[in-house]
Amino acid sequence: MKITEIRVFQVDLPLHEGRYSWSNGNFVEVFDSTVVEIRTDQGLVGHAECCPLGSAYLPAFARGVRAGLEELCPHLIGRDPLNTGDINRVMDASLRGHPYAKAPIDIACWDLLGKATGLPLYALLGGKAQEDVVLYRAISQIAPDAMAANAASYADQGYTRFQLKVGGEAHDDIRRIRAAREALNPAFLLVADANTGWTRADAARVVAGVRDLDVTIEQPCLSYEECLSVRRRTALPFVLDEVIDSPMTLTRGLADDAMDVINLKISKVGGLTRARLMRDLCIEAGIPMTIEDTWGGDIVTAAIAHLAQSTPANFCFSATDFNSYGPVRIAAGAPERHNGRMTASDRPGLGIEPDYAVLGEPVLAFR
Repeated sequence: MKITEIRVFQVDLPLHEGRYSWSNGNFVEVFDSTVVEIRTDQGLVGHAECCPLGSAYLPAFARGVRAGLEELCPHLIGRDPLNTGDINRVMDASLRGHPYAKAPIDIACWDLLGKATGLPLYALLGGKAQEDVVLYRAISQIAPDAMAANAASYADQGYTRFQLKVGGEAHDDIRRIRAAREALNPAFLLVADANTGWTRADAARVVAGVRDLDVTIEQPCLSYEECLSVRRRTALPFVLDEVIDSPMTLTRGLADDAMDVINLKISKVGGLTRARLMRDLCIEAGIPMTIEDTWGGDIVTAAIAHLAQSTPANFCFSATDFNSYGPVRIAAGAPERHNGRMTASDRPGLGIEPDYAVLGEPVLAFR
C-alpha cells in the first residue's frame, strides 16, 4: 500500500459554554482544529485530527499544525502508511520536534492499519481491556461558587470525575477547591489542575490549605523541578501533565517518583505510536493515566476512546469526550457519552466517517 494523496482541512469548534478558561488568564472561545485525510493506491482512506489548546498552553499552536504538515507531507507521498515505524522515522528526519504536527499523520496511518486488517484500533493497541471508559469533566476557571455549581450540574449528567481549573491567586484557588469538594459527592474524584499556573510559593500555600481534603493536585508549576519540589511537600495524590511529553521525560519522572498519575495526551507525544509506548511503560511501572488530548472534536475523541479502551480500567484514571463540549459535529460514528462513560467503535480503524459538508474544501493538498 502506498500514500497517494494527503489532504488537510481546517474547522472551527465553538463551545456550549462560550469560553474555556484556565490558568494565567488564558481562554479559548473557538478552537481551531486540523483534520488530516490520507488516501492510498488501494482505495483506503485514513483520518485524524489535531487541535491545540490555544497558543499559550503547550509549545503548539493551530496554524503550526498546518505549517508542520506542509514540511512533512511531501516526504510521505509514496510511503507505506501501514509501516508506522518507517512513517515516524521519515517524519523525525524531515522535521525536528513539533510532535503535535506529526500526530495526525501517525493517527491517520493507524486508522488505515485498522481498515486494512478489518479491526478496530483498540484491538491493534492491545485488545479490549474494559467494556467502557470513565470520563472526567473539565470545569472552566470562574468564581469559586460558580465553579462548584457547574461541577454539580455535570454530576447530574453522570460524571463522577472532575478536573477543576485552578492556577490563579492562591487564596481564590483554595476557595475554588473547597467549594467544589463541598458540592460533590464525597466518592467523586476531584483534581485541582493548575496547568503550570502557580509559583512554587503559591503551590505550597494551596497544598497546605487543602491538605485535609480528598483532592488530587495536577501540574502546579511550569518546570519539572518546581513540580517535583511541590510533590515532596504534600501527601496529596499528584498528577504531572505538561512536563511529561515523551518516553524520556516519563522515565525520568518514574525514576524520581515525581507523580502518582500522568496525563497522556496523544498529540502532545506525537500520536498513537508513542502514546501506546508510554501507556505500556506506565502499566509496567504501576502508574495510572488520564488518556486524552489537548482538545478536539469527534475524531480526536474516537482516538482517545480506542487507546483508553485498550488500557486496563485500574490504569485508566479517566478519559475525555471532547466532542461533548461543543455543538459542531465533524464525523459520524464517534463515541457518545452515556452516564459519564463512553465506548470506542467496533468498526475498523477509528470507526468514524468525516462530514465533508462541515469540513468544507481542503486548505492544503499533497500528491
